[in-house]
Amino acid sequence: MLELAVLGLLNESPMHGYELNKRLKGVLGPFRAISYGTLYPCLNALQAAGYITADDSASEVGVGRRKKTTYKLTAEGKERLQEQLAEGGPSAWDDESFGVRFAFFAQTDAETRLRILEGRRSRLEERQENATSSMSTTRGRLDRYTLELQRHGLESVEREVRWLNELIATERAGVAARPARTRRTATPQTAK
Repeated sequence: MLELAVLGLLNESPMHGYELNKRLKGVLGPFRAISYGTLYPCLNALQAAGYITADDSASEVGVGRRKKTTYKLTAEGKERLQEQLAEGGPSAWDDESFGVRFAFFAQTDAETRLRILEGRRSRLEERQENATSSMSTTRGRLDRYTLELQRHGLESVEREVRWLNELIATERAGVAARPARTRRTATPQTAK
């Protein structure tokens, strides 16, 4: 997911490593900080694959300061980003990758967004069923704190399912509205 996040951010604008790391914290969340020991090998791999370029000339160097390398997406990198954004299968629904995928929904086509949202909802509904079943069978054997933790987890899943239902309804309304507008504009032209 780091590759997708880096390519997605560099698609917005070129940036240097420090700025990219700050933006990644915004995308991945404050609890999933990326170390420079993880970021720079990723940048080097992306550069070796031809997905990004590194430019040292655009940076200003002050006394006692290191030169900043600015990274920029290449045409191949844009193609790779589009390939990754078009992937809407089960890996996009996982806890690890869903947040990153969601952060770049503005760059993802409507059908893929809907497929990811529905897949995520399906995955969480399974989790919800399993948690409910587990709580009912183990209720008498667990202490009140463990039960409270399970209840909290179940409420979190229920809350996310409700949120996903709202997003799915909005996506479906948006997808349905586009063809209707196209038909309306096409009808007057054919009548002329």
